[in-house]
Amino acid sequence: MPSIKAFLHDITPPQETRASAASRRVRRDGELLFDADLFDLPQDMRWREWIGRVEAAIFASPAPVTREALAKLVGRACNLDDLMSDIRHDLRARPYELVHVAGGYQLRTKPRYADAIRVLNNGARAAGPPALTPTELLAVTAIAYLQPATRAELSQFAGREISRDVIGQLKSLDLIAAGRALCLCHDEAIP
Repeated sequence: MPSIKAFLHDITPPQETRASAASRRVRRDGELLFDADLFDLPQDMRWREWIGRVEAAIFASPAPVTREALAKLVGRACNLDDLMSDIRHDLRARPYELVHVAGGYQLRTKPRYADAIRVLNNGARAAGPPALTPTELLAVTAIAYLQPATRAELSQFAGREISRDVIGQLKSLDLIAAGRALCLCHDEAIP
């Protein structure tokens, strides 16, 4: 398993790289420029700093952080795969984990803690699509296919009666809207 030890092989940047790194740290308009390479730090401290930067960026982001974005936070000598592996290793005993999702990295609570989070949120259901009965799913699918559609058209399409209760439940979940006919809800209001 790659670790800090894997990184700590003899990486000695050439003098011109050290000089260019020093020039990148020069103040511009009174603001210190970001130093991704950190050549002035010992290798083990540099690795720990890169881990901290990457973990902090992922923690602070509301959306998954892409590999390209994370590469801007670490030096060219950093193997991002090894770094991510070390972060995952560090988080083994924590209630959250680093996952690759939607083209980026995100910290997520481990599934085994879902009940504890529900208790804290007074039993609130996790975000995501609502749980639908087979009849409700059939009705919303038929509405998506036919829209706009009347309840009679839905029943004919489904081959069985679609009750007012099913339509009411779909309305209460804000999945459909009713006018003269039923339509799927969108972000904009339906006339």
